[in-house]
Amino acid sequence: MGKIFKFHTDVDTDQIIASQYLLYPTVDEMKSYAFESLDPSFAEQVRPGDFVVAGENFGCGSSREQAPAVLKALGIKAVIAQSFARIFYRNAINIGLPVIICRELHDAVETGDNMELSLTDGIVTVGERQFSCTKLPAYMQGILDQGGLIASLNKE
Repeated sequence: MGKIFKFHTDVDTDQIIASQYLLYPTVDEMKSYAFESLDPSFAEQVRPGDFVVAGENFGCGSSREQAPAVLKALGIKAVIAQSFARIFYRNAINIGLPVIICRELHDAVETGDNMELSLTDGIVTVGERQFSCTKLPAYMQGILDQGGLIASLNKE
């Protein structure tokens, strides 16, 4: 069970991690600035196992890999959105951050709600309500379980 942090439609990678913080040499140094322009207290409040929920086109903008990387470094269990920018989606899977499409969730929840996610079943539970979401194929689940594409390929 984790807490929801809800964001709007068209959250771009510069809003996830602003370009001036890309000068820091490590993702661990960058992560405290995640979502700084949208929610300055996000990095202080988020805990491992929490979730980001967003509207359409999450992760649009530049192709910077640091955007999903800072979310993973903060312990975000998954990003659940109505849709994703293609490059953000690929970058997230490559580093082992689950990105799940759930069309109805965004309009039904608020920041602070508690949520459970079953990646295997493709079910999100918030209170008494359940929502169907992307059920990842076994091979993608395996990539995520091993920490991302590179880690998965290295283990083969």
